[in-house]
Amino acid sequence: MNNKFNKYPSVKIPSEYKCYSNWGNISNKIRNELTKIKKCKKIVVLDFYHGVAEDEINNELIRALKPKLIIESKDAFLSENEISEMIKQDVTDDRIFGYMTRLSLDKYFNQNRIERIKEVINNVEEGLIVVSGIGSSIVTDECDLLIYLDMARWEIQLRMRQQEVNNIGVNNKETDYSLLYKQGYFVDWRICDKHKKKLMAKWNYVIDTNKKMQPKMISGKTYIESLTLTYNKPFSLVPFFDPGVWGGQWMKKVCGLDKEKQNYAWCFNCVPEENSLFLQFENDVFETPSINLVFCNPVKLLGEAVYGRFGDEFPIRFDFLDTVEGGNLSLQVHPVTEYIQEYFGVNYTQDESYYMLDADENAKVYLGTKESISKEKMWNNLKLTQKEGLPFDVDNYVESWPAKKHDHFLIPAGTIHCSGKGSMVLEISATPYIFTFKLWDWDRLGMDGKPRPINLEHGKNVIDWSRTSSWVKENLINQIVKVDEGDGWVEERTGLHEREFIETRRHWFNKTVPHNTEGNLNVLCLIEGSQAIVESPVNEFEPFIVNYAETFIVPANIRAYTISPFGEGIGKRLGTIKAFVRT
Repeated sequence: MNNKFNKYPSVKIPSEYKCYSNWGNISNKIRNELTKIKKCKKIVVLDFYHGVAEDEINNELIRALKPKLIIESKDAFLSENEISEMIKQDVTDDRIFGYMTRLSLDKYFNQNRIERIKEVINNVEEGLIVVSGIGSSIVTDECDLLIYLDMARWEIQLRMRQQEVNNIGVNNKETDYSLLYKQGYFVDWRICDKHKKKLMAKWNYVIDTNKKMQPKMISGKTYIESLTLTYNKPFSLVPFFDPGVWGGQWMKKVCGLDKEKQNYAWCFNCVPEENSLFLQFENDVFETPSINLVFCNPVKLLGEAVYGRFGDEFPIRFDFLDTVEGGNLSLQVHPVTEYIQEYFGVNYTQDESYYMLDADENAKVYLGTKESISKEKMWNNLKLTQKEGLPFDVDNYVESWPAKKHDHFLIPAGTIHCSGKGSMVLEISATPYIFTFKLWDWDRLGMDGKPRPINLEHGKNVIDWSRTSSWVKENLINQIVKVDEGDGWVEERTGLHEREFIETRRHWFNKTVPHNTEGNLNVLCLIEGSQAIVESPVNEFEPFIVNYAETFIVPANIRAYTISPFGEGIGKRLGTIKAFVRT
């Protein structure tokens, strides 16, 4: 097994495009741009995404610009109490779940305060004014340079864990991380995304603030053209690895991770809401939230049919779950579509599947209930387990299935499930990824030393009790059908279930395989073999090298492409699995 896994994939940007690094070069470039504006009064608007470090911007950028007047957008916010009351119905009292907000960022502002700020700006006759902070473009109608400071959600979460980030408009960074994350997920990031989408075409410059004291800046024109280049080639997002209470050791070896870490449980390798995209300029890497690809031109990335159905959301998620030398995942169930729409304001649910990238000899997957069990008895057992710490005999109620490498278990919402220890799972699922109702967690604590939240009432409302052993065996395990073959390759349909909108196709090959997106987003992973190469039969893009276990995206904007053995993969049997939305 090789470990050439690329932890830092990037999209190469031609040398004629410029990237400015460090605050000194960035402030010099902005000052040079200001000299070209022949006005007595000049206004620079620095609009932030959530999580951007205000102190760093104030000390390193604004101070260097030497403005006559500095205005901070937060001075026009509603009071903390008003904001807390306004978002209360979306944040809810639940520890984990809220409701997808319908608010927009302008609702956070006091209109009287905005008018006073505009008066102050109007009264300045000459000099530089800097308006800075989240939603700063809302508090002024005047702008000579609009500069957006962006940040990926994984970096925000890491800063939340270090108690460095407040939720928007409130001073709460020292509260529990799970509550910070919940408010970010259901409220802050939703309103920031709505605001960002309105501004993208207007950006004069955009600044990558993901690494402290290592900013990068490119022009808005360069940014849009860089994303446009990305729509015309296969690419990978930057994977993010995270530990967990059940985490394993497989990814350490295969993905070349830090051997000193206790474990790695997850790899988020195609979750555009969370992952970053690296844009490689000559001497600098510009990091940007990959969800911006969806916002900028969703049709080129997703295709007309997928965009028509999901809007500017990326509906397919690939991630790894590593339990090799680890533990079982929590016993869980996902909400059905009707439930997630009614209770959480989400349009579609987390249907999913487990593709076994690897498995120990005794690996198994828990899936479905056993025949003729008493659901009342099972439910009483779960409640007593949660309330009084009594043991829960999972094997009395939930069916377990032996799991081997390349098995594919389909998990439509409403099905009780979890991966057991000794498994390396490629999870292929729909995107709403936090809506997991844990039913039992094997009597263990979370990484923070606290009990992990159990969601019995939600779970009880969505379990499909008809999904018993016989039904699962007939409908959800290795539903593999050969659909095509050619010289040196075979194509198989492996799922997903008819209630799930994702289709998966597996190709085994030792020669070149033809593919065509048919104008539909494709997400793939190399599931067998050392290396493969993705090419355009008409040279529309540069060849793209894929290593074992790497996930990559082929935009809908690309039609025909091929995948062939490459390097150490030549002469070997290789495998890919491809996911796309059924249309």
